[in-house]
Amino acid sequence: MLFCVAMMLTACSVSYKFNASSIDYSKTKTIQINDFPLRTAYVWGPMGPMFNNQLKDQYANHTRLIQVKRNGDLKVEGEITRYEQRNKSVSSEGYSAQTELSMTVNVRFTNNINHEEDFERQFTAQTTYETTQSLNDVQEELVTQMIKDLCDQIFNATVANW
Repeated sequence: MLFCVAMMLTACSVSYKFNASSIDYSKTKTIQINDFPLRTAYVWGPMGPMFNNQLKDQYANHTRLIQVKRNGDLKVEGEITRYEQRNKSVSSEGYSAQTELSMTVNVRFTNNINHEEDFERQFTAQTTYETTQSLNDVQEELVTQMIKDLCDQIFNATVANW
Protein backbone atom coordinates (compact mmCIF):
# COMPACT_ATOMS: atom_id res chain seq x y z
CA MET A 1 0.00 0.00 0.00
CA LEU A 2 2.81 2.39 0.91
CA PHE A 3 4.53 1.61 -2.39
CA CYS A 4 1.35 2.54 -4.34
CA VAL A 5 1.05 5.86 -2.50
CA ALA A 6 4.71 6.66 -3.18
CA MET A 7 4.23 5.87 -6.89
CA MET A 8 1.16 8.11 -7.07
CA LEU A 9 2.99 11.00 -5.41
CA THR A 10 5.97 10.79 -7.75
CA ALA A 11 3.75 10.40 -10.81
CA CYS A 12 1.75 13.51 -10.01
CA SER A 13 3.68 16.72 -10.05
CA VAL A 14 2.84 20.34 -10.28
CA SER A 15 5.04 22.65 -12.29
CA TYR A 16 5.05 26.39 -12.32
CA LYS A 17 6.60 28.49 -15.04
CA PHE A 18 7.54 32.07 -14.32
CA ASN A 19 9.21 34.09 -17.03
CA ALA A 20 8.38 37.53 -15.62
CA SER A 21 6.19 38.56 -18.53
CA SER A 22 2.77 37.82 -19.97
CA ILE A 23 3.38 38.33 -23.67
CA ASP A 24 1.59 36.42 -26.42
CA TYR A 25 4.63 35.78 -28.60
CA SER A 26 2.44 34.50 -31.44
CA LYS A 27 1.19 38.08 -31.90
CA THR A 28 3.87 40.27 -30.31
CA LYS A 29 7.39 39.81 -31.63
CA THR A 30 9.15 43.19 -31.55
CA ILE A 31 9.69 46.12 -29.23
CA GLN A 32 10.92 49.63 -29.95
CA ILE A 33 12.62 51.34 -27.00
CA ASN A 34 13.56 54.93 -27.71
CA ASP A 35 16.27 56.67 -25.70
CA PHE A 36 14.87 58.81 -22.89
CA PRO A 37 16.36 62.32 -23.06
CA LEU A 38 17.13 64.32 -19.91
CA ARG A 39 14.52 67.06 -19.41
CA THR A 40 15.40 68.09 -15.89
CA ALA A 41 17.13 71.16 -14.50
CA TYR A 42 19.67 69.20 -12.44
CA VAL A 43 21.44 66.32 -14.17
CA TRP A 44 24.25 63.91 -13.52
CA GLY A 45 25.94 63.19 -16.86
CA PRO A 46 26.05 59.36 -16.83
CA MET A 47 22.42 59.06 -15.68
CA GLY A 48 20.83 59.17 -19.15
CA PRO A 49 22.95 56.45 -20.79
CA MET A 50 22.74 54.29 -17.64
CA PHE A 51 18.94 54.47 -17.67
CA ASN A 52 18.60 53.82 -21.41
CA ASN A 53 20.95 50.82 -21.32
CA GLN A 54 19.29 49.29 -18.25
CA LEU A 55 15.80 49.65 -19.74
CA LYS A 56 16.83 47.93 -22.98
CA ASP A 57 18.64 45.21 -21.04
CA GLN A 58 15.54 44.62 -18.89
CA TYR A 59 13.48 43.66 -21.95
CA ALA A 60 16.34 41.75 -23.59
CA ASN A 61 16.95 39.66 -20.46
CA HIS A 62 13.34 38.96 -19.51
CA THR A 63 11.50 38.62 -22.84
CA ARG A 64 12.01 37.07 -26.25
CA LEU A 65 11.06 40.31 -27.98
CA ILE A 66 13.34 41.53 -30.75
CA GLN A 67 14.40 45.14 -30.26
CA VAL A 68 13.89 47.25 -33.38
CA LYS A 69 14.58 50.91 -34.22
CA ARG A 70 11.05 51.63 -35.53
CA ASN A 71 7.61 50.11 -36.08
CA GLY A 72 7.75 47.77 -33.08
CA ASP A 73 4.71 45.82 -31.94
CA LEU A 74 5.34 47.50 -28.58
CA LYS A 75 6.83 50.96 -28.18
CA VAL A 76 8.34 52.48 -25.02
CA GLU A 77 9.38 56.12 -25.07
CA GLY A 78 9.54 59.11 -22.78
CA GLU A 79 11.89 61.38 -20.92
CA ILE A 80 13.62 61.76 -17.57
CA THR A 81 11.70 64.67 -16.06
CA ARG A 82 13.03 65.06 -12.51
CA TYR A 83 16.24 64.42 -10.63
CA GLU A 84 16.36 66.19 -7.30
CA GLN A 85 17.36 65.99 -3.69
CA ARG A 86 15.66 67.28 -0.56
CA ASN A 87 16.11 67.09 3.19
CA LYS A 88 14.39 64.00 4.53
CA SER A 89 14.92 64.13 8.28
CA VAL A 90 16.36 66.44 10.92
CA SER A 91 18.75 65.42 13.69
CA SER A 92 18.21 66.30 17.35
CA GLU A 93 20.66 69.18 16.87
CA GLY A 94 18.38 70.69 14.23
CA TYR A 95 20.53 69.81 11.22
CA SER A 96 19.57 67.72 8.23
CA ALA A 97 20.34 64.06 8.99
CA GLN A 98 19.23 62.41 5.76
CA THR A 99 18.77 63.55 2.20
CA GLU A 100 16.34 61.98 -0.24
CA LEU A 101 17.39 61.67 -3.86
CA SER A 102 14.61 61.05 -6.37
CA MET A 103 14.30 60.44 -10.08
CA THR A 104 11.12 60.60 -12.18
CA VAL A 105 10.54 59.42 -15.73
CA ASN A 106 7.55 60.03 -17.95
CA VAL A 107 6.71 56.95 -20.03
CA ARG A 108 4.52 56.60 -23.10
CA PHE A 109 3.71 52.98 -23.89
CA THR A 110 2.06 51.96 -27.15
CA ASN A 111 0.87 48.43 -27.81
CA ASN A 112 0.24 48.30 -31.56
CA ILE A 113 -1.38 44.87 -31.16
CA ASN A 114 -3.86 46.00 -28.47
CA HIS A 115 -4.21 49.78 -28.10
CA GLU A 116 -6.38 49.33 -25.00
CA GLU A 117 -3.11 48.79 -23.12
CA ASP A 118 -1.57 52.12 -24.23
CA PHE A 119 -0.74 54.60 -21.47
CA GLU A 120 1.27 57.64 -20.49
CA ARG A 121 2.39 57.59 -16.87
CA GLN A 122 5.08 58.88 -14.54
CA PHE A 123 7.26 56.56 -12.48
CA THR A 124 9.35 57.71 -9.53
CA ALA A 125 12.09 56.08 -7.48
CA GLN A 126 13.80 57.53 -4.44
CA THR A 127 16.50 56.61 -2.01
CA THR A 128 18.05 58.28 1.02
CA TYR A 129 21.58 58.83 2.19
CA GLU A 130 23.17 60.27 5.29
CA THR A 131 23.81 63.99 4.97
CA THR A 132 27.30 63.41 6.38
CA GLN A 133 28.10 61.77 3.03
CA SER A 134 28.81 63.77 -0.09
CA LEU A 135 26.41 63.24 -2.99
CA ASN A 136 29.44 62.89 -5.26
CA ASP A 137 30.61 59.93 -3.18
CA VAL A 138 27.31 58.01 -3.26
CA GLN A 139 25.64 59.28 -6.44
CA GLU A 140 26.60 56.42 -8.78
CA GLU A 141 25.40 53.73 -6.37
CA LEU A 142 22.15 55.56 -5.59
CA VAL A 143 21.36 56.37 -9.21
CA THR A 144 22.03 52.73 -10.15
CA GLN A 145 19.53 51.59 -7.48
CA MET A 146 16.88 54.08 -8.62
CA ILE A 147 17.34 53.15 -12.29
CA LYS A 148 16.88 49.46 -11.48
CA ASP A 149 13.72 50.28 -9.53
CA LEU A 150 12.36 52.47 -12.35
CA CYS A 151 13.08 49.86 -15.01
CA ASP A 152 11.33 47.19 -12.91
CA GLN A 153 8.29 49.47 -12.53
CA ILE A 154 8.17 50.20 -16.26
CA PHE A 155 8.64 46.54 -17.21
CA ASN A 156 5.88 45.44 -14.83
CA ALA A 157 3.49 48.11 -16.12
CA THR A 158 4.10 47.32 -19.79
CA VAL A 159 4.49 43.56 -20.16
CA ALA A 160 4.20 41.81 -16.79
CA ASN A 161 0.47 42.56 -16.31
CA TRP A 162 0.55 41.57 -12.63
